[in-house]
Amino acid sequence: MDAERTLIRDAEVDGRGGTCVRIRGDRITAVGPDLSREPGERVVDARGGMLLPGLHDHHIHLLALAAAHGSVVCGPPVVHGREELAAALRRAAATTPSGGWIRGVAYHDSVAGALTRTDLDTMVTDVPVRVQHRSGALWMLNSAAAAAVGLDDADLPAGLPADIPAGGLPGVGRGSDGRIDGRLFRLDGWLRERLPPAPAPDLAAVGRRLATFGVTGVTDATAGTGPEEVELLAAAVTRGELPQRLTLTGGPALVAPEHPRIRPGPVKIVIDEGAPVEFDALVAQVCAAWMAGRPVAVHCVTRAALVLTLAVLDAADDEPGAGHPGDRVEHGAVIPPDLVDQLVERELTVVTQPHFITERGEQYLHEVDSEDLPWLYRCAGLRRAGVAVAAGTDAPFGDPDPWRSMRAAVTRRTAAGNLIGPAEVVDAATALALYLGDAVRPGGPPRRVVPGAPADLCLLAEPGRTALRMLSAELVALTIAAGHVIADNR
Repeated sequence: MDAERTLIRDAEVDGRGGTCVRIRGDRITAVGPDLSREPGERVVDARGGMLLPGLHDHHIHLLALAAAHGSVVCGPPVVHGREELAAALRRAAATTPSGGWIRGVAYHDSVAGALTRTDLDTMVTDVPVRVQHRSGALWMLNSAAAAAVGLDDADLPAGLPADIPAGGLPGVGRGSDGRIDGRLFRLDGWLRERLPPAPAPDLAAVGRRLATFGVTGVTDATAGTGPEEVELLAAAVTRGELPQRLTLTGGPALVAPEHPRIRPGPVKIVIDEGAPVEFDALVAQVCAAWMAGRPVAVHCVTRAALVLTLAVLDAADDEPGAGHPGDRVEHGAVIPPDLVDQLVERELTVVTQPHFITERGEQYLHEVDSEDLPWLYRCAGLRRAGVAVAAGTDAPFGDPDPWRSMRAAVTRRTAAGNLIGPAEVVDAATALALYLGDAVRPGGPPRRVVPGAPADLCLLAEPGRTALRMLSAELVALTIAAGHVIADNR
């Protein structure tokens, strides 16, 4: 389709049927009920379907999502129990070529406990295996993998004990005998340098998949994004392999390339539960971000991490250049009522993942303190209090389909049907709006299909009443980014 001259007819826009939308280049130029076709203009018949701004995933990890393709899923809902894990890894070993590795993802301790090299050696011995914890903070290696990267001879600090798998300072785990046990806490860079050359990540596959969901923009929320990662992502955008608009997080020194579809986002700061707190260092990170003219996005997955974040922001307020519009709490996994007023006072945005209630809810029911269960991945209660709330999938650590996330925000049901936090239920329109905020104002007013707006659009196959009842990616008929069709499911 010619992206320069397009007319969409008979769409439902803002609840009004029979609406036409004209696109010129990468912008919407006209919206109205009676727009006549102009010479050379291609016409799209929306057939009464709901026309939305393209969805924006406010928290995703693109390179990790690309790497997850072809990896072995090692946790729920695909794998339950040690025997199923062993079977999955052995199937992969049987098809791994000589010199190849097995890469596992999405492991959770409910499968086989705190996984060590000894455990993995009982499953696969002759092929190097590395398995990532679903938190993204931990890799677990079997002995073949440990030998291949020289782990036993490495001069690395000790990590945290086996009962804290998702956090800790960078380092290696050790067993009670002092032997390195194959667990690597936040040592992705160290491990990456010692792995055999791998094919370039297939960001084109990621872009195509996101396009089928109606996603036209993403915020890559990876804390360790550096020049190499920026180069990979920017090249994919330039080549059109990643057709979505891209907002980048990373450190305060991160430089986003000059590209009309790439811009810098907040500085990502990770707070790990259980790790020694370097309060002054955290304050310095916040101040450095603000001095660079960028907000902060702080990773908070526990009550204690949120308390610490608020204290750090308060301390940073006493420093030069204090405060910045757009500061964010990422995840906000546990936000008790006594902390909500502080979020409102600081005008903090919460970028949450309601679908974790569905994907991980049964584990939360067994693992999370009962007093915290009502405050997991909140939506409605925060909005009532005046907190801006947006959503991101956290893919590949969550399902990349934002429509599943919306349904979870509406139902608050686990995979087994148990209800968690009923006071946080939102209606379908509100759930949809979690993915319609601008990249620089997640949780702000939803973007609209109006003249002058970017031609980033998601056309659904049904009108709004049906679409909001279903909230399904199966309804996405057409996705347009910067005036170009990037997915056509009609």
